Amino acid sequence: MIACDTLVLCLILQLCSADRRFPANFKFGAATSSYQIEGGWNADGKGESAWDSFVHEHVGDIKNCATGDVAADSYHQWREDVRIAAEMGLQFYRFSISWPRVLPSGFTDKINKAGVRYYSDLIDALLAEGIEPVVTLYHWEMPVKIRDLGGWSNPLIADWFGDYARVIFSLYADRVKTWLTINEAISICDYAFTKGHFAPKIKEPVFAPFLCNKHLLLAHATAYRIFEREFRPKFPGRISLANYELWIRPATINDTELAELGRQHSTGRYAHPIFSKTGGWPPSIEKLMLEYSLRQGYQRSRLPPFSTEEVEFIKGTADFYGMNHYTTSLIRPAKPGEGPGIWDVTGSPELNAILESPPDSKYGVSPILPIVPEGIREQLSWLKKEYGDIDILITENGFSTKDYELNDLERTEFFKEYLEQVLLSIKVDNVSVVGYTAWSLIDNFEWLDGYTTKFGLHEVDFSHPNRTRTPRTSAHFLACVIRNNSLDVPDSCYKHKYLADLATQNGSYVARGVLLLDAILIYISFVFR
Repeated sequence: MIACDTLVLCLILQLCSADRRFPANFKFGAATSSYQIEGGWNADGKGESAWDSFVHEHVGDIKNCATGDVAADSYHQWREDVRIAAEMGLQFYRFSISWPRVLPSGFTDKINKAGVRYYSDLIDALLAEGIEPVVTLYHWEMPVKIRDLGGWSNPLIADWFGDYARVIFSLYADRVKTWLTINEAISICDYAFTKGHFAPKIKEPVFAPFLCNKHLLLAHATAYRIFEREFRPKFPGRISLANYELWIRPATINDTELAELGRQHSTGRYAHPIFSKTGGWPPSIEKLMLEYSLRQGYQRSRLPPFSTEEVEFIKGTADFYGMNHYTTSLIRPAKPGEGPGIWDVTGSPELNAILESPPDSKYGVSPILPIVPEGIREQLSWLKKEYGDIDILITENGFSTKDYELNDLERTEFFKEYLEQVLLSIKVDNVSVVGYTAWSLIDNFEWLDGYTTKFGLHEVDFSHPNRTRTPRTSAHFLACVIRNNSLDVPDSCYKHKYLADLATQNGSYVARGVLLLDAILIYISFVFR
């Protein structure tokens, strides 16, 4: 009877030993972005980016007055990045190209040969190790000249971005088979312009987020159509964009409709025009924005319309769904006098809604990223319901810590819990999840937090001239998962490897107080955990 009950329970959970294996074609990778790791901000003819300008002109806006001038120095230490990716057994490495490193002015009048060579060498080295390069064209590094011409608020940016994309495709499409045009459109448009704290440091929450929204989608579609028309016949490849997916739950049963409206406002505005059968804005958001704009006294909607031609031009411009996911929020109506704040962090005035963390949530360092593993499964199921059986690549998922910490058991547990939910999504919900990307391969410049927040699978010693990389426990854990293609990995697979690494670090880590006694205590904690 007990054995029968156990069998039934296993069938329900779908996480018995045999079911904890990932599909044979499932791929694991890790990600970084150019400004956050490369450094070399003005090296070898690179042009200035909006983030270069921002950190130099607004020094106090970044914690400890940090900049990305050197960062992890991957412009010079890229071979180390390839080495540690290979040691983990990564099947792909997602990195971004710095637009002004290749096109210093942002335009095609001058192509920087040193920048071209840098990315070419990186791609070749990855391929030599059997690691697929997954390339993001834009991870927030806008050339200052493009910024000064209006950036994402200028409709001509669709053509400018297309010109840039054509150059990159012509250089690397023979070797790169998976592309992402733009990373986290909602961060570029909604967060940056509503808050005004990110580059380009313009606070204009009324029109700019929605102009940006439209122009960014047109820029993405322009790049896709260029690849489809000019490069795909010779160089087969897949293209999408990486959308930030905040999963939104109703705070109470009475907030169910509001939660769905919130999902359309967050995800739908950046996905419905591309992935839906009809194209264009989500109808519920079109209606919401028109009514809200008229109540404010405007003559038309602040959400700019698409022409019929634009709807068709954007629709279908993705070969898979790229999804960055970190957290889950609850949504409820704002109370009288309660300011909704910033979308999609604290709320939305358009929805008159407040976003809150689920009660009793656990956190890493970031107070806005509660850990809710089930949310990723719910988000994946919603995407399938909305847009059909399209392949979904999880393009970012990660956990933040602070200070130097090699034995990152919390991050390791985070990956275990989220990957379990991904497995349930695949095996129970039949969602076509084709890969998982850990953010990030190494510690990096974490925007306004500078170097105080760590997401890396590998610790970077930012005090060392070579920016030494050292694997954390989480890196060893994911390496074991990759090697076994399963979540069934014994603790000894990665914990003993961590201790071996610790023993080899007696030079730099003794300086931080990691002595033999610490290693003994850590070992005891592993044995009796």
